[in-house]
Amino acid sequence: MNAPHGLDIVDRCVDCQVRFSRLFCDLPLDALKTLDTIKYTSSFPKGAILFFEGHSPRGVFIICKGRVKLSTCSSEGKVLITQIASEGEVIGLSAAVSGVSYEVTAETLERCVVNFVRCDDFLRFLTKHGEACLRVAQHLSHDYHSVYRKVRSLGLSTSAAEKLASLILDWVARDGKPTEQGTQIRLTLTHEEIGQMISTSRETVTRLLSDFKKESLIHIKGANLVVRDQKGLELLSRKF
Repeated sequence: MNAPHGLDIVDRCVDCQVRFSRLFCDLPLDALKTLDTIKYTSSFPKGAILFFEGHSPRGVFIICKGRVKLSTCSSEGKVLITQIASEGEVIGLSAAVSGVSYEVTAETLERCVVNFVRCDDFLRFLTKHGEACLRVAQHLSHDYHSVYRKVRSLGLSTSAAEKLASLILDWVARDGKPTEQGTQIRLTLTHEEIGQMISTSRETVTRLLSDFKKESLIHIKGANLVVRDQKGLELLSRKF
């Protein structure tokens, strides 16, 4: 089905051609058929808010296409981006399972297709399908380790350069594509958003990226960032 925002929507999870490469989507056929009966599929434009930090959980959101920014905000208005969730990931999961408020705000970074499952329906789904329950436990464990690595990096790094080098390496491990010049990633976040991920200013990010280019660690052209010296970034990121 063609979505209002120019994205193709797959009405049924069992018909999705890429579901086998996704952690939560790769479920037994009977579980997927049940999921199809309880999910609501929608498309969202860039900048849409899926849920707000502090609000009671309505359900979970499974990202089919696009990326979603998860962030938390202090009382003084300082923003920290905790995660960039992409296709196949489930967000709002811990709040829906525990019944506590959403810990973060979820905002689409680009046009997205998202499946929504209400809390009650989702909990009944987990009770009925043991494999899905196991996948949720794995997903929550993965989230825990991701938060641990982020806290460790933010807390133990002695400089913004180390934090930025670690962030770039995380992107390389997740989405990097080998080229003749090095490993390429899409740099679709603004310098301000990158700063919000490593708890530093936009100006610092701009300066550091320029320094990394001068040191031939990276090359940037448009929205493409190529890591030319991965070992150099690894040495920088491991100083803490």
